[in-house]
Order: sequence, then structure tokens, then C-alpha cells
Amino acid sequence: MSGAPAQPCGVLLLDKPAGFSSTQALARAKRLLAARKAGHTGTLDPFATGLLPLAFGEATKFSRFLIDAPKAYDAVLALGEETPTGDIEGAVVARREVDVTTAQVDTVLAGFLGAQDQQPPMHSAVRVNGRRLYDYARAGVAVDRPVRRIEITHLARRRLEGTLLTVEVRSSKGTYIRTLAMDIGRVLGCGAHLRALRRTGTGPFRVEQACTLEDLERDGVEAARARLLPMEALVTGLPRVDLGADAGKRFRQGQVVAHGPASEGSEWALFGLGGAFLGIGRASAPGLLAPERVVSDGPVEGA
Repeated sequence: MSGAPAQPCGVLLLDKPAGFSSTQALARAKRLLAARKAGHTGTLDPFATGLLPLAFGEATKFSRFLIDAPKAYDAVLALGEETPTGDIEGAVVARREVDVTTAQVDTVLAGFLGAQDQQPPMHSAVRVNGRRLYDYARAGVAVDRPVRRIEITHLARRRLEGTLLTVEVRSSKGTYIRTLAMDIGRVLGCGAHLRALRRTGTGPFRVEQACTLEDLERDGVEAARARLLPMEALVTGLPRVDLGADAGKRFRQGQVVAHGPASEGSEWALFGLGGAFLGIGRASAPGLLAPERVVSDGPVEGA
């Protein structure tokens, strides 16, 4: 609509505090940036803290590239105590003596490296027969949980202090760190639950780059919006192609454009004159890119 106020467009790296769900943190950030359209790129449990990238405006079209990206965490496991939820949100239902050495811990952690099947916890948002698993859990109903293929690429002890074990984790999308904590406790023979969790990385981004809700509150709308990264930051992992004026216009109109190196099925980030991000194209045939997600024209900031 002509004359409409500009809306923010881009990626905000937020350091989510404990006590906020991802949806609540998103709603607060939307208010502080006076934004109408926004979404997060992968949830964090309310007790967890750390990196929560938020996409605003047109950037929401490309959020899946961070949802699908590898994640990194610092996790604190309480050894010797088990909860039904696998974390501090559940009451302790079993206690065992903890008698493990750092060498034993390191051996067990090494056994979890690599690709594997993981069963999501009952207290999770995974849908089974149209209902969330946590709905079944609250109703006391046990259901079969489908396993998912994950990969843990890094799992290392940071420290073992008494019954608290702190580990660094790097894993594929969809990995439940709560489940990993419970499985580590099971293999150690003492049980465990997740005492604290901090996401330190998502894809190419690190939590050290992130701001807090307090930062945004202090900034005011204009300065808060100035923190946005351009939306193409979401697709830095894709190969890039720069189009001329005519090809760029055709792409934005939904037409296929030629690009010799593109192999069928591959995705590419397309840019126009002046380095303007145009969207994502997928090779519909060798050397041809069909528009998959296209940036719309309109009054935005940070584009």
C-alpha cells in the first residue's frame, strides 16, 4: 500500500532469557521493533537461554535455512537424578548414587558421536496422530514415538563438579538435548536430567553476536531495527549467482532463468543489480533456475 510506514526486514540475533518461551520472546521483540510480521527459526524451551534468531518481514520466507541448520549448546546435566520431562521442569522421581570418573564420562560421551536414531521425549511438541506428545503426557497416555535420524558432531566434557556435568554439544537439527542428557545418564548407570541449557550457535551465528531484550528496550525502535542483519544472512550457505537487469526482472516475475553450473535440484541464492537479494531459485533442469522463494517489492527497512 502506497504511503504505508516501512516495516523492518532482516534477522535479529536474540539472546533469549530463561522464563520466556520462544513465542513470548518473539512477541516482545516484535513490539520493541514495532513489527507486524516476524517468526523464530527454531524453538528453545522456556528454561533454556541463548541464541534465538528471529526473522522479520520478508526474511520470514527464508527462515527454514536456519531451522534446518546445525545447532551448538552448552548443557549442564544433573547426574543421579531423573525427571519425567528430562529437565528441571519435572519433579525428581528417582535418585541414584553417582560414582563416575572423568575418564568414564569421556568414554560414554564419545559413544554418542555420529549419526543415530533418537526418540523424542513425551514432553515435546512432536505430533502423533494429530496431537502433540505433551498433550498425551499430560493426560497420562503413553503412545509410540517415531524415532528421527540425528547426528551429533561434537560432544565433549567441559567440567565435572560433583554431580554436575557440563558438556558442549554440536548437533543436527531436531536433536533433543533433554533426551541426550537422559541417555547419557542411563549409560553412566546413574540417570540424569538437564539442569541448564544454553544455545551457543545456530548455523553461522554465535550467541556472542546476539542482543538481549533489555538491549532492545534501551535502544528504542530505530536503534533496535538497526541491529537487523540483512535477510540474505539466512542463505549464506547457498551458492550465489548474480543476475543482470533483464534476468533479475524475469526471476522476480516468476520466470525461469539460465545459469550454466546449476545441477538439477540444487538451490541457489540469487542477487540482482547492486547486490540486491532477489530470492532462492531451484534448478528445475540442468542450467535452469526456477523461482522458489522471491523477495517482494514493498517499503521495508534493512532489505
